[in-house]
Amino acid sequence: MRFFSKISGRSLQVALPTLLIMAGYVWAQTPVVDPSNAGKAFYAAALSTGIAAIGAAIAVAYVGTAAVGALAEKPELTGRVLIFVGLAEGIAIYGLITAIMILGRIH
Repeated sequence: MRFFSKISGRSLQVALPTLLIMAGYVWAQTPVVDPSNAGKAFYAAALSTGIAAIGAAIAVAYVGTAAVGALAEKPELTGRVLIFVGLAEGIAIYGLITAIMILGRIH
């Protein structure tokens, strides 16, 4: 039973930032004509970038810990480990791209 609680907690750590990034993008879908809506777009862009960075930090923490353990046992896994750490850092890039897309909708 503890195994499933760990899986659901970790999947929540990955799914929640993704959902919030998507919610921020949907929130700023319409072109901003009214100046009062520009603040919402900036808030959505900041929220998507910030939450994606937090999600990436959590992912790199888990992957980095496992990577150091794997490299201690088998140093020849360096290339594979770097790929996994890079994939974890990609979450922050997704948030940044979403923020750029949101800010591109402001007129």
